[in-house]
Amino acid sequence: MTSRRWIVAAAAFLAAPVLAGCSVGFDANTNQPYAPVEGAALIEQGGYGKQSIHIPQAFILGPDSGGQIPWRGSAPVYLHILNSSGAPDSLQAVSAGNVAAAKLAAPVQLPSNQLVDTGKPAPQIMLEGVSKALRGGETIRLDLQFANAGVVSMNVPVVTRSREFAQYPAVPGAIPAPTPTPTPSAATEEAH
Repeated sequence: MTSRRWIVAAAAFLAAPVLAGCSVGFDANTNQPYAPVEGAALIEQGGYGKQSIHIPQAFILGPDSGGQIPWRGSAPVYLHILNSSGAPDSLQAVSAGNVAAAKLAAPVQLPSNQLVDTGKPAPQIMLEGVSKALRGGETIRLDLQFANAGVVSMNVPVVTRSREFAQYPAVPGAIPAPTPTPTPSAATEEAH
């Protein structure tokens, strides 16, 4: 085999894994956890969940697109929680640090292996007296205190009330997006 053929064969051999990886697309298997939701999922040290608590979706409902939750306003927190331990647990308290006071209406009971939505029939967790205006896209660190599982911390995004979140009730006190003022068109100016 000539040196030229040997170089071409070696290059093809080395390029094959790289080129094969290009064809897998968005269905590729990876070693990274993936959560196909706009809200956050509880991923702790590369694994899904912490201890026996799994949170496949968590978000803070913000204003309509372009609006804002004003300084000192309130926003509801929506959590989907799964307790995978063999015994019941409960969410006892929520803390948002110095960003807001987190109010839990009552302890949230978490039966074993049953998904619980803290937003139905009405939000059970509210952030009150936010320390800055929220527009959507920010994240707020929440510390969730469980009776058996202990403290679970996660960064929860503020999502605007649009697209799949438009079905949720409007946040009371939210300031809507400013309405644009029309600019005169060239035809209107020529008529004068």
